[in-house]
Amino acid sequence: MLLAMRIGGTFGSAVLIMTMLSTAPATAATQPEVAARAAYVVDSARTVHYSKRATRRAPVASLVKIMTAYVVLREARLSDVVTIKKADVRHAIVNGATSASLVKGERRTVEDLLHGLMLPSGADASNALARAYGPGRSAFVAKMNAAAKRLGMADTFYTNADGLPSRAYSTAADQATLTMAALANPTFRAIVSRRTYKIPGHTWRNSNLLLGSEGVIGVKTGFTTAAGFCLAFAADRGGRRIVGVLLGDQDQRRFRTAGELLDYAESRITGS
Repeated sequence: MLLAMRIGGTFGSAVLIMTMLSTAPATAATQPEVAARAAYVVDSARTVHYSKRATRRAPVASLVKIMTAYVVLREARLSDVVTIKKADVRHAIVNGATSASLVKGERRTVEDLLHGLMLPSGADASNALARAYGPGRSAFVAKMNAAAKRLGMADTFYTNADGLPSRAYSTAADQATLTMAALANPTFRAIVSRRTYKIPGHTWRNSNLLLGSEGVIGVKTGFTTAAGFCLAFAADRGGRRIVGVLLGDQDQRRFRTAGELLDYAESRITGS
């Protein structure tokens, strides 16, 4: 599986190189070795292909932004315009979070901000969206938790819209449930499948190195020290949609493991 990898710090210049993430796809008879703390893979027929500590509560870092997007898409029109405030910009800077490099005073559509949320994982975008569609962060978080309850995510509790360190928690299984539900929305699916999104003043690139692989349709990367490297991933293969979640993994290893899990699930579906 030949994919582009991004090398460089959060604020440094990024260099793209090509690397082989998987030299030998898993066979139908071989279950991949998964070193992540927790993992879960399920398909649209509700067949579980892999489970490891899937119901253990843990922080999920920026996978939280999947729920942020899910709630916004239920509340807003894509053409709605949100004016970026100083507090949105400061929120990302003060917390040392990933940013979409938004600027105070710029006016962006919800569609633009959802790309800034999901591709570069902008905490400034999440703050602007939560502020606008709570309205206010507390009210928005309440909507997130209400949505989690409706989806049957019994082991999930949100405290913010971006996944910054807090007392929030979820599980690999709950995040897979959310991801499957979010992907049912064609707008969400289109956003997380894009490698690049350009608007005046901004070029946002997707941090998901699986994009470009067979059938892959996203979904979201995440990292905090407590959560480790996380990944929600999905692909349409073997006539089904396969969704997986890895929590507490290593940076590059999560993409290799996700690729192997997708191959494994597909082989089980097709019997090949």
